Amino acid sequence: MSEPNLIHPTAIIDTSAQIDPSVEIGPYCIIGPHVTIGAGTKLHSHVVVGGYTRIGQHNEIFQFASVGEVCQDLKYAGEETWLEIGDHNLIREHCSLHRGTVQDQSLTKIGSHNLLMVNTHIAHDCMVGNNNIIANNVGIAGHVHIGDFVVIGGNSGIHQFCKIDSYSMIGGASLILKDVPAYVMVSGNPAHAFGMNVEGMRRKGWSKSVIQGLREAFKLIYKSNLTTQEAVERIRKDILPEVAEAQLLIDSIEASKRGIVR
Repeated sequence: MSEPNLIHPTAIIDTSAQIDPSVEIGPYCIIGPHVTIGAGTKLHSHVVVGGYTRIGQHNEIFQFASVGEVCQDLKYAGEETWLEIGDHNLIREHCSLHRGTVQDQSLTKIGSHNLLMVNTHIAHDCMVGNNNIIANNVGIAGHVHIGDFVVIGGNSGIHQFCKIDSYSMIGGASLILKDVPAYVMVSGNPAHAFGMNVEGMRRKGWSKSVIQGLREAFKLIYKSNLTTQEAVERIRKDILPEVAEAQLLIDSIEASKRGIVR
């Protein structure tokens, strides 16, 4: 258990919880059974960690967040399922992060260095990567997979089983019904693709030749008369030899099961 001076006396902590001595737990927090919290993590007041949850190091969780609660899937029948959270995440007020179901891998997983803004909902069986920014009031339905370095604008909704691949960007108040390929910017209700996340690439210091190559790939997929498969073959032949980053785009398109946002 943590040192007494780091745990507020009003906090309620299950005896089975394993909490690093450096963890700070604020007033009126509730920590349920089978919870692990790693070094340097801070829980502000009124945080509820429902149980069967592993939280890594140096996370900061703000007031009224509900972390590791049972899911809202009506098929859930009390089975042991888990939520795993990595390191250095910022989880703001009123976020709700639910455990998985046995219909999938019994696991909801969130990586590291993510910013979950106010009232983000991550449902059962979601897999979220690293370095993502999810803005206020985003609803992410069950079984959604999100890659790395994704930006999701506020008040957006993502349909269950969708995949949002790395370096993509979703505009505010968008409805995502299909998969979003890597690097692509989408927006609208329902969402449509309108370009590559060029500004994001520039901020990461990517070269002009890489950015231009990915722009050409976007044109082949979205603005040519080619089928998706024909466009992929052209990217593989004409762009991939010079722009290795195009492989991620090819992979995300070929792995799509719902079809891609057009």
